Amino acid sequence: MERTVPQVASEEIELYLRTYYSLLRSSAEVRIRTLEEVHAGMNSLLHSGARNQTPDISAFIYCILRLPPVMPQTRVVVLGQSSDIFKRYNIGNVDEWERVEALARRRRCFFNGEDMLACLITSRSDIDDIIPMMTTYQIEWNKLHLLMRQFPKDVPLDDIEENGATQLVLEEVLGLSWEDLAPLCSIWEGQFAAMLALIAKRKSDLRVLSLTGSLSAYRRAIHGWWQRIEGAVPEIMSRPLYFVSSNAHSMVNLLTGFALQHEGELLEYLECCDDHDLMSEWRDIQTEEVASSRENFFYYVLKKYLDTDAGAELDKQRRLDELAHHIVRVTSEVSFDLEAQVIELQKLGFNNMDPRLGLDNEFLRKSDALILNIDYPLGLAAYDVLRKVSDHAGDLMGVYVMGKAATLNAVVGDVMIPNVVYDEHSRNTYLINNCFDASNVAPYLNYGTVLDNQKAVTVRGTFLQNATYMDVFYREGYTGIEMEAGPYLSAVYEVFRPARHPIDEIVNLYDLQFDLGMLHYASDKPLSKGQNLGAGSLSYFGMAPTYASSLAILRRIFTLERKRLEKER
Repeated sequence: MERTVPQVASEEIELYLRTYYSLLRSSAEVRIRTLEEVHAGMNSLLHSGARNQTPDISAFIYCILRLPPVMPQTRVVVLGQSSDIFKRYNIGNVDEWERVEALARRRRCFFNGEDMLACLITSRSDIDDIIPMMTTYQIEWNKLHLLMRQFPKDVPLDDIEENGATQLVLEEVLGLSWEDLAPLCSIWEGQFAAMLALIAKRKSDLRVLSLTGSLSAYRRAIHGWWQRIEGAVPEIMSRPLYFVSSNAHSMVNLLTGFALQHEGELLEYLECCDDHDLMSEWRDIQTEEVASSRENFFYYVLKKYLDTDAGAELDKQRRLDELAHHIVRVTSEVSFDLEAQVIELQKLGFNNMDPRLGLDNEFLRKSDALILNIDYPLGLAAYDVLRKVSDHAGDLMGVYVMGKAATLNAVVGDVMIPNVVYDEHSRNTYLINNCFDASNVAPYLNYGTVLDNQKAVTVRGTFLQNATYMDVFYREGYTGIEMEAGPYLSAVYEVFRPARHPIDEIVNLYDLQFDLGMLHYASDKPLSKGQNLGAGSLSYFGMAPTYASSLAILRRIFTLERKRLEKER
C-alpha cells in the first residue's frame, strides 16, 4: 500500500534532538549555552530570528508565556517525574516549595525561593517542550542584555510605559518598534521598566538537570493520577464511558448553564471592571449587530470574574452547583497537572443546560453512562492516559479529542477536522473514520470556518519544525500541526487490536467498535511571522471554536446514548 506521507526528516532537527538527549544523560548540570548553536542551526519556524542580532520578540514572548514567571531568578531547572524522585536525589521536598505556574502551559513547577526551579514531567514530550523553550529564552534574553547595556544612562526608564520620548530611545537601541514591544509591556504590566533594568544588568546562564527518564517512572505518574479518579468515582470501572480530551471549562459550562443563571451578577461585574471592549461587545450582541453568541459571552465573563477576589463567593456556588449535578472534579495532586471531570449523564439538570444542546434530553435520566473529560495532556502523555483509561474503565463508548493546532492553510479561530494523521513518534499514518464533519460544528461557529477532510501532522514539539520540513508536508496536503492526535491514535489501536501499535505503517482505524472524533481549532499560523500565541492569545474570540467543538461532541454523545437506550429498550 503506497504511503500517503513522504519519509521526511530534518538533519538539523535530528542533530538537535540527539544533542540534548545525550547531554541530559549526564548526572551533572548541563549549561543551556552548549545548545545554543545547534538550536539556532535547526532554523525553527517559531524561532526564525535566532541568529539575528535583533531580538526575536515573538519567540521570546512565546517562551515567557509558557515558562514560570520566576525564570529571571532561576539558575537551574531540574526535571523529574514525581516529588519522590527529587527527594531521592537530595534536591529537597519540592512539595514544600513555592508552586509557580506559567500563563499558557499547564505543568506542575516549584521554586525554592533562591535559584532552583523543579518541573514535574509526564513524558518525553515535556523534555522536547522545555529544552527548546529554555534555549530560546536564553538566546533572546542575552540579545536584549547586550543591547540594553547601550541604553543611555541619563534616560530614566521609570515612566517608559507613558513616556513617548523614552519609548523612541528604546526603539532605537533595540531596533524594534513600540508596537513590537507592546505585548511584552502588557505581560510585564507595571514591571516593564524593572525587567528591562534587570535584563541590562544580568546575562542569562541557565542550566538543566534531568534526574531520571525511565518509562516506568512515567507510567507510575499516570497510575497515581488514575487512582485518584477511581477513588473519587469507583463506578467508573463498571459503567459505559465516553472519553473526552478537551479543557476544564467548556463542557461543564454547557451542561450546567451556571453562567446563564447568573447573568445579572456577571453584568454588574462587567460594568465595574471598566472593560470597554467587552461592554461594547455586549451592546452589539443585544442589538444583534454582531454574530457573537450570547451564551459564549457569559461563559467568558464568568471565567474573568472567577479569577478576581470579588468572584470567590460565586466560585463556591459554582462548585456546589456542579456537585448537585453529579459532576465530580478530580484534581491531580501527586505529579502532573491534569484535571479530570467525571459526569453522570442521568443526574444532569436538563432544564438548565445550554439551549444549543437541545430541549429534549430527558431520556438521559435512564442512562447509566459517564463522561470522563480531561484537560488535554501534552504530547506523548496522551498515549499513556488513554491506555490507562481503557485498561481500567468500563466499556469504552467513544473517544473524542478537541485541541489546539497550528495551521498552514486556515486562519486563527477556524476549526479543522482531520481524517488522516501522520504521527512523528510512531511514524505511522493513521486513517480514521472521524465521526464529525463540517455540518456538526458550523452551526455553532460564530467566527471562522470549518474545514473537514483535512490531514494533520503530530509533531514532537512546537519548536521542532522548520520551513523546509513543513513545506514537504504542505505539498502533500498536510495542513494541521499539533501534538496529541498521534499518541491518542496509537492508544486507540491498542484498544482495538490485540497488539502494540505498529511503527512506520499505514494504519486503518475504520472498523472500531466505539466512536472516534477529532476536532482541532487553529491557534497559530507558523508560516506567517508573529501570527502565533506568542503574540497574544485567542482570548474572547477563542470561545467560538472552543464552544462550537464542545457542542458538537456533547450532541454526538447524546445522539449515541439515545440510540443505545432505544436499542436496549
